[in-house]
Amino acid sequence: MKGLYTVLLLTMSNAFMTVAWYGHLKLRTMSRFAALSLLAVILISWGIAFFEYSLQVPANRIGFKDNGGPFSLIELKVIQEVISILVFTGFTLIAFKTEQFRTNHLIGFIFLVLAVYFVFKK
Repeated sequence: MKGLYTVLLLTMSNAFMTVAWYGHLKLRTMSRFAALSLLAVILISWGIAFFEYSLQVPANRIGFKDNGGPFSLIELKVIQEVISILVFTGFTLIAFKTEQFRTNHLIGFIFLVLAVYFVFKK
């Protein structure tokens, strides 16, 4: 159950971080936000990132094996990276209609899945 909570928290965490890191690129296309200064965008992103940290830290604490969770540090990082790329891809395809998912992206994802396999292989 701790593994599932960890993955869910990491997924929500990555959703916030993706919006914090890349959402301003979409907001810039909206007239109301187009004139925001870089400092304003940074502060807004930090505000969004607060929620990312509020989910990421508990996810790692719950999931880490030295805290009673099922994952090593390396496993946690690999899980986070795969979730991150999946969330980012979904966000990109939904928010930025000009982006395309290509064969080379699929091949890269296959390698990521293989990385997960080898990291978790005992």
